[in-house]
Amino acid sequence: MIEKMYSSHTGQNADNLTDDKLKLNLNENMIKIFEKSSSSADLNVRELTIGTVNINILTAEAMTDTYYINKLVSALNKNFPVNSTAKEIYDFLENTSLFSTQLIDVYTFDELFRVMNTGMAVVLIDGLNKAIALTVNNFEFRAVSEPTNEVNERGSKESFTEPIRINMSLLRRRIKSPTLTFDMFSMGQVSKTDICLVYMTDAVSKKLLRNVKAKLKKSKLKIILDSGYLQPFLESDRASLFSDVGVTERPDTLISKISEGRIGILVDGTPFALIVPYLFSENFQSMDDYCFKPYYATFIRILKYIAFAIAIFLPGSYVAICTFHFDLIPNAMLFNILASQEMTPFPIMVEAFVIHFIYEIMREAGIRLPRPIGHAVSIVGALVIGDAAVTAGLISSPMVMVVALTAISGFVVPTVHQPVLILRFAFIIIGGELGLYGIALGGVLILVNACSLEDFGVPFFSPISPFNAYSMRDTFARASFKTLQNKTAKIEDFNGVDISETE
Repeated sequence: MIEKMYSSHTGQNADNLTDDKLKLNLNENMIKIFEKSSSSADLNVRELTIGTVNINILTAEAMTDTYYINKLVSALNKNFPVNSTAKEIYDFLENTSLFSTQLIDVYTFDELFRVMNTGMAVVLIDGLNKAIALTVNNFEFRAVSEPTNEVNERGSKESFTEPIRINMSLLRRRIKSPTLTFDMFSMGQVSKTDICLVYMTDAVSKKLLRNVKAKLKKSKLKIILDSGYLQPFLESDRASLFSDVGVTERPDTLISKISEGRIGILVDGTPFALIVPYLFSENFQSMDDYCFKPYYATFIRILKYIAFAIAIFLPGSYVAICTFHFDLIPNAMLFNILASQEMTPFPIMVEAFVIHFIYEIMREAGIRLPRPIGHAVSIVGALVIGDAAVTAGLISSPMVMVVALTAISGFVVPTVHQPVLILRFAFIIIGGELGLYGIALGGVLILVNACSLEDFGVPFFSPISPFNAYSMRDTFARASFKTLQNKTAKIEDFNGVDISETE
């Protein structure tokens, strides 16, 4: 009914409308609302007349609980006589009603649409130039489930989900202290996406907090659908394959980081949180490290560093040795390698490049395919790489072993898969052209580049470079909790860090 009443006024382009404040007249407000929304089908309007006062309750389709809306309507009809005023109705909703745990006064159309589209019910009262929004959210979302990328043997099996307030509750359950603070605001000129900064007020540097907010303000994106949209604005300006912004889907991981003075960033609609600043060594740590004995956790961490080096350097080093440095290979092995290479039509560098490229195609296909048929890629991969390619003489048997060991090593540290993939191909070319000397030079350049990264005044390679002896107790090795409990290593205490408050 009301949509037909205002349909003749919706021809104006909503993009050209300014963010006007709400008017006293309810009809004028509704005309503007339908203009801005272009009479969208998911805009629900419930019309009421309490005495002589007209009231409209606005909700977004399937975003609110109709039980509480009906309860609100029943209470309004029951508690007000014929001669009630708009101010009395507003005071009832604001001060005496129990329909919602959160009430927000709304003064502008832009704010009205933002809160309504997050699942709140907006009550417009004729004669008032403001509205009141009530929290009656009841939209569908994916339940909290196990992490898919950061799998662990022990500890919590919970991961973040898409609604930001559910994620906030997962963090609050773990830290009951009032020093855990959530700073909410919206970003995206069109999407108005809710963003939440999470930090401990007694641990975070105020300078770091200001710098993070300043970098986020540089974003002029119209739509923000994932935390990855904000990541480039938080990373160091220096070009590098490595990212100094961490990503996690585990609430316990995020809590452990912010307790050290970091800042977590939650984005509504994505189950991944950002961590700033982030250190290189943290790519090789997991929650399991703190559930096992220190000696075993230390062994696993060293194993991860070795796997990281294998995933990057093994194919290139194999190509370099087989091309330039035969004397490094034992005679028996050298004879087998040469015999295999005589059966293949391509130079060893081309062979390595092509077979790794084919493997990445199959890996990507396995990720994108539906789960019921995803196993087919593994079967095809085993036949193509493991049997048919060798039998046909396209690749040598030793190269199959190199590809297999490289691929498995790359899975050990999944958080650095992207730089490892690019560096692997780069070192295959370097090894085929410059030999082991080129591999060594390339490794030094990568190390220098990573050590030069600095975001928010925190060196990416801390506490390894600049070296901090006290913080090394939880880097390559992990000390016992009897040692770790003596002092929390805050990020601002590392050598070379410049985020201390000077004001």
